[in-house]
Amino acid sequence: MKKSLFFVVAMLLIASMVLGACAQATEAPVVPEVPVETEAPVETEEPVVTEEPVVTEEPVEEPAAGLTCAEPIKVGLITDITGPLAIYGAMIQRSFMLGMEYATGAEGSAGPVFDFTQNQESTFKIDDCEIQVFVRDDAGLPENTTTVANELIDIQDVDFLVGTASSGATAVLQGIALANEVPLIVAPAAANDITGKDFNEFTFRTARNNYQDAINECQALTANYSTFIQIAADYAFGHGSAEAFRDACTLGGGTFVADDIFAPATTTDFTPYMEQIAASGAEAYIVSWAGAGFISLVQAAKDQGVTDTMELGTTFIDNALTPVFYSNAIGTTAGILYHWSAPDNPANDFLVAEASGRYGVYPDLFDADGMNAAIMIIETLKKTNGDVTPATLIAAMEGLEFEGPKGTIYIRPEDHVAIQDMYILKLENLTDPTGNYYSFVDTTRTEPPCLLPEALQNRCGDLPIGSLTGK
Repeated sequence: MKKSLFFVVAMLLIASMVLGACAQATEAPVVPEVPVETEAPVETEEPVVTEEPVVTEEPVEEPAAGLTCAEPIKVGLITDITGPLAIYGAMIQRSFMLGMEYATGAEGSAGPVFDFTQNQESTFKIDDCEIQVFVRDDAGLPENTTTVANELIDIQDVDFLVGTASSGATAVLQGIALANEVPLIVAPAAANDITGKDFNEFTFRTARNNYQDAINECQALTANYSTFIQIAADYAFGHGSAEAFRDACTLGGGTFVADDIFAPATTTDFTPYMEQIAASGAEAYIVSWAGAGFISLVQAAKDQGVTDTMELGTTFIDNALTPVFYSNAIGTTAGILYHWSAPDNPANDFLVAEASGRYGVYPDLFDADGMNAAIMIIETLKKTNGDVTPATLIAAMEGLEFEGPKGTIYIRPEDHVAIQDMYILKLENLTDPTGNYYSFVDTTRTEPPCLLPEALQNRCGDLPIGSLTGK
């Protein structure tokens, strides 16, 4: 106990000596003030750590949500307004303008109802970016396509081209787009060659190609018929369509009983061709035709007894010609690339409501192509934040996915084909004033083969190359 007491006393003495020494060392420099001085910077650091990051985070988020353009973006829309495919040109004009409005959130400077005449313009705006649209008529003639395309590029200095109705004129437009390094979005031309042998890196499409039509249609055809014959127009669209139908329907188990029949696109008398079809013994005849020649073709089919002995096996067409072309085909099940009654999504709802409300017509066969082309441009600009240098646009457009009136559109990076929904419908009537002739059967999403020429087939990657039958 004494030892413990002694230890405690000793420790107290040592502690007092240490404290005394510290006091002597610090009294002269006034060390007691130091803690006060060192605490002051700690207090000034607090607003730097806790307040400044909050202030700087807010302006960083705002520009990311908006689109900025150094100068207006310019788009040249070329289509047939006064030529033989003008019925399709009207669809593209109205739907493209509605698509721009849908994608930007406001109507253009031309107002809510666009005047469907040549050389019209309208300006749209999204955030701080203006998009100017220039519409030109090529009347479906390649020489006119060349003239108006060069004017749009040389004078208007457009950043995008969209068009055109004729596959032949589109081939010319592709070359011009490539030479001037301007991205071209093809709508509604369907020829396989556009993203096949005529492919170049500046050509994209929202239109389907012939193979997508054929794969969709043959799914329905081969479920009901086994033998076929076909007639097609004697140019790129017709030949591509005939090849695709032959491949797709053969793959589905069908047989073609005769060589494909090709007639000039200007044909008005189809009697000799329908005589060949009537004598073929096929269960169904497939037709690939575009334009007013449909009426003469159908009349010849009736006159030669074709419609009495075999079924019409082809895709459903536009609202105006369906009552003529399918006048004795109630109950037919067939494919179609788009009909306003088939999809169920916000973009299609907008298209149906605005086309019928403003123009007094329901969306038709190619309205989805035009609207999708507009949406594709806006989604591309959002991705590049307004940068329209050619390499940047191509990189943004390859592999792009966006939502349109046909649902999700995917731009296949290998060959720029637009992978999209297609539809199989059943014809129920031909009298509905809105063109609602069908009941819904199915949705397909076709994956056509890569049709690039041999020199470019390294782009195809893992995609099947060539025809569906491996030719």
